[in-house]
Amino acid sequence: MAIATKMTQSQMVKELAEAVGVTSKQAKQFVVSLTEMAIRETKKNGLFIIPGIGRLVRQERKARVGRNPATGEAIKIPAKKVVKFRVAKAVKDSIVPPKKK
Repeated sequence: MAIATKMTQSQMVKELAEAVGVTSKQAKQFVVSLTEMAIRETKKNGLFIIPGIGRLVRQERKARVGRNPATGEAIKIPAKKVVKFRVAKAVKDSIVPPKKK
């Protein structure tokens, strides 16, 4: 079985530049701008949609009681905000096809 390797940012920028026909510097600026926009909009609105890929969603987690796994002691976990990425159904189905019934 082949070992899976992650695509680095420079590899992504290079491939994007070749696909669109722009310089690597322009492609990198696009990636940086998209990242900054996603952060800004998620902070501001709690939602950022990347059409065809998915959405970033800010959620509020309620305070709850948890357990310390080492001692079994009950601990209070405070409320907090978290960011989740929800993959678009079309992307999910193309990567992991649904099981046929």
